Amino acid sequence: MTIGTGHYLVISTALLLIGTLGVLARRNVVIILMSIELILNAVNINLIAFSRHYGHVTGQIFAIFVITVAVAEAAVGLGILIALFRNKGTVLADEIDLLKW
Repeated sequence: MTIGTGHYLVISTALLLIGTLGVLARRNVVIILMSIELILNAVNINLIAFSRHYGHVTGQIFAIFVITVAVAEAAVGLGILIALFRNKGTVLADEIDLLKW
């Protein structure tokens, strides 16, 4: 039995659903950031699977760019999260109302 593009798409769909549920259902900002990383990894799996299916390397190049953006997002997001925790004392998304008047 060979592993085809459909298998990769099933794994990618599962990661996308888990990430979407994590973003929508959780209140903890750390969990929300991890769920966004799961969504980006689902995109990477799709890019690599279709790149392999069609025999082009462009999907792999885009996946490297997505990984770069994910690293930058994680660094900036965690920096903002640490600053908010120092100011507010919580990491719950409902309690962060720093921009309210």
